[in-house]
Amino acid sequence: MGGTEHLTVQREGATLVLTLNRPEARNALSLPMLVGLHDGWLEADADDSVRSVVLTGAGGSFCSGMDLKALAGNGMAGEEYRDRLKADPDLHWKAMLRHHRPRKPVIAAVEGYCVAGGTEMLQGTDIRVAAESATFGLFEVKRGLFPIGGSTVRLQRQIPRTHALEMLLTGRPYSAREAAAIGLVGHVVPDGTALDKALEIAEQINACGPLAVEAVKASVYETADMTEQDGLAAELTRGWPVFDTADAKEGARAFAEKRPPVYKRE
Repeated sequence: MGGTEHLTVQREGATLVLTLNRPEARNALSLPMLVGLHDGWLEADADDSVRSVVLTGAGGSFCSGMDLKALAGNGMAGEEYRDRLKADPDLHWKAMLRHHRPRKPVIAAVEGYCVAGGTEMLQGTDIRVAAESATFGLFEVKRGLFPIGGSTVRLQRQIPRTHALEMLLTGRPYSAREAAAIGLVGHVVPDGTALDKALEIAEQINACGPLAVEAVKASVYETADMTEQDGLAAELTRGWPVFDTADAKEGARAFAEKRPPVYKRE
C-alpha cells in the first residue's frame, strides 16, 4: 500500500481511503501529495478487491488548493519527487482527476476548506459529502489566476451555468448548504461526520456487483455529451455484457434464495 508524507492510504474493508495529510497548510497541494494521489488512483484501479475510494483530508480541512507560497517562488516541499514529474509531466493533472477518471466510484468526504484546487479536484469525484461548516469556492480570479484544473469546462456541466459562472467570476466562498442547493455536493452532515457518511455510502456500493457498478459509472460519463440516440446505443454496448457475467447470475440466485449476494468479479 502506497502513500507519501502528505498522502496516507488505508483500507476500510473494500474501500480505499486516500487522506490529504498536510493539515498545517490546510492540505494545500504539494508534490508529495500529488505523487501520493496519482499512485493511489492507480492502486485502486489495479486492485480488484478495492470496490470504492473515499477521498478526504486530515485536520479538519479537505484541500485549500495550490501552495501559493511555493508558487510565489519559495519552493515546494518534496523535491525528491521531482523525477516523477520529469518521467510523467501529466502526473499532477492525473492526481487532481483532471486527466484521469478512476474506474471505481470515488466519494469525497469534505470537512473545512475545499477551495480553489480543492473545489477543482472535487469535480473529478462521483459522490460528495460535506460537513456543515465546509467552505467551497474558486478563488483564482481574486488572485489574478485562472482555474486551470478543469473548472471552466466541468463546473457548467455539473451545476447550472448561472451558478457556475457566479462561482468562477466572483471568487467568493460558498457554504456547504449553498453548495448543496446548487448541486455541487449531495449530502450535508454534522461537522466531524463527513468521513463516516462517505464510508456508509461506500459500503452500500461495495455490496453491489462490482462489474455492474464499474459499467454503470463508465456509461454515465461516456454518454454525457452524446445525443440521446447515441447514448442509448452506447448504453446497450456497455450494459448487455454485464448480464452474461457470473456476478449477474449470483445476484439472481441470491435474490431468489433471499440472501446477500457474494460477488467475485466474474
